[in-house]
Amino acid sequence: MSDLSNQNEHDDHQTPIKTPKQLVIAVLAAFIVPIICIVLLVQYVTAEKKMGAGADNTPEAVAARISPVADQGFTLIDESGPKQLQVGSAVYTAFCAACHDSGAAGAPKSGDSAAWSPRIAQGYDTLVSHAIQGIRGMPAKGGNPALDDVEVARAVAYMANKGGASFKEPEAKTAAPAADATPAAAPATAATAPATEAAPAAAAPTKLAADAGKKIYDSACMACHGSGVLGAPKLGDKAAWADRIKQGPALLHEHAIKGIRGMPPKGGSAASEDEIKAAVDYMTAAVK
Repeated sequence: MSDLSNQNEHDDHQTPIKTPKQLVIAVLAAFIVPIICIVLLVQYVTAEKKMGAGADNTPEAVAARISPVADQGFTLIDESGPKQLQVGSAVYTAFCAACHDSGAAGAPKSGDSAAWSPRIAQGYDTLVSHAIQGIRGMPAKGGNPALDDVEVARAVAYMANKGGASFKEPEAKTAAPAADATPAAAPATAATAPATEAAPAAAAPTKLAADAGKKIYDSACMACHGSGVLGAPKLGDKAAWADRIKQGPALLHEHAIKGIRGMPPKGGSAASEDEIKAAVDYMTAAVK
């Protein structure tokens, strides 16, 4: 009877923890569970209303979202509005620096007084004329026919002044008064019929001279293809032209007309598409 009583007393004092591993788990749980409960409770108490990205359209929120772009200084331009002419330094940085910073193709370096001195002596008007029409290794308007003559003139003044000149950048040309254009409207109407009759003759393609390709190459393409500027394949370099010739003449013509990588459309010239094609054929023929 005494043994049975002792056995029952022993069973009453047994616990679920029977191994050291169970003891460790129980201790950890005693610490972690209260911590989790406290964290969840704090989050519940301090939680604010959440909004999806872009859902807040208050002026302050919108300004904060666009500030990364607005801070870059971008300006929206109305393509249908009047063209905003760039100042000389901007034109130089965008279109002239490629050659005039390094002296590529014989271009006088910016700030080189010795190189610019004889050019400045020719006069501002002569320098502007050379820059607009192109001279020696430099294509017309530095290879960008979209530039306005005033922008080119401003870039010339900017470069020449860094070389010792004191030229003044020209202002934008003012448009003629609207009243002056009104009387000219009537004669234009009268000339409509003759112009229409002459259209078929003007549309007929003209035959290029045998040396047309070489002439265009000499005036517009040689600046880069003669020296390999900006990765242009040199005239006569079979290795550089091999992969390009494999693309076929149609694709080469398209690249030359529309521009590709560092080459501007039509090599920066005002030549016709047929003339540009002739120049491409001239260069490819030189390596066949």
